[in-house]
Amino acid sequence: MKRKGFFSVFLIILLVFIYFVVVKDHPLQPNLDPFKSPQLEMPQKSDDMFNIDLYSSNAILVSLEDHTILLDKNSEEIIYPASLTKLMTVLVALENIPDLKEKIILKNRVFTNLYEENASMAGFLPNEEVTAEDLLYGAMLPSGAEASIGLAESIAGSESGFVQLMNEKAQQLGMTNSHFMNATGLHHPDHYTTVKDLSILLQSALANPIFREVYTAERYSIKSTNRHPEGITLTSRLFNYLNTNQVTKGKIIGGKTGYTEQAGLCLASLASINGEEYLLVTVGAEGDPRSEQFNITDALAVYQKLY
Repeated sequence: MKRKGFFSVFLIILLVFIYFVVVKDHPLQPNLDPFKSPQLEMPQKSDDMFNIDLYSSNAILVSLEDHTILLDKNSEEIIYPASLTKLMTVLVALENIPDLKEKIILKNRVFTNLYEENASMAGFLPNEEVTAEDLLYGAMLPSGAEASIGLAESIAGSESGFVQLMNEKAQQLGMTNSHFMNATGLHHPDHYTTVKDLSILLQSALANPIFREVYTAERYSIKSTNRHPEGITLTSRLFNYLNTNQVTKGKIIGGKTGYTEQAGLCLASLASINGEEYLLVTVGAEGDPRSEQFNITDALAVYQKLY
């Protein structure tokens, strides 16, 4: 008994010693600042900034090679992001979905609200059962609002609950001038950001290999569902608008378009020029989905200037 008592006292002393010498002075803390990672440096203005006339009222061009800003046009001015919001929706969804093959049923009421708002749709139908992966592509490629709401409700129980996750992610990334009110980008006066904040978001998101795969896809095929026995093929709005994705000595390899009357024509694109990658975010170009796509005209002009 004496030996057992001595061992217990010794163990307590050892644990106290470990706490004060190791744990107390060196607490384990999660890395809450993703920009401490070398691949997620906060972009800084280059000494070789260039000017170019654009249709877009706000723009930012960032080199992913050295994280420098090469073009800045009102990049910190508050703007409405329209469907560029879905960049955040897809990223937050990816970070909270344990299984991309998880089945999700798109409820009938979701469609009623979106039809009333004249929101862009991917082509899913009420009560259709699809996978979370299908909804990721549905939100990104054809900019489906029903896909975005389906993801939000599946993950957080409601769109408002999911929006809270979006705002938490924005704060974590250092998007100091952003605030989200929905997962779709439908206009709301308190739903805003800047093109600089969107460039930070996109830089972070592209470090996620699944996000990059979805973002750069030109098309995606969904297998047979209960509402579409022959399946569905989704296509990227960006690549539908482009006559060619080729740029001199490079090409546009991915992107997300957006439009509302208040936001104008928007585009967040990724291009590979001379073997290096660049991301460009523009908003505020005049026009609409049926007019000339001045957001894409701007992107082609900017990327041509890089070689």
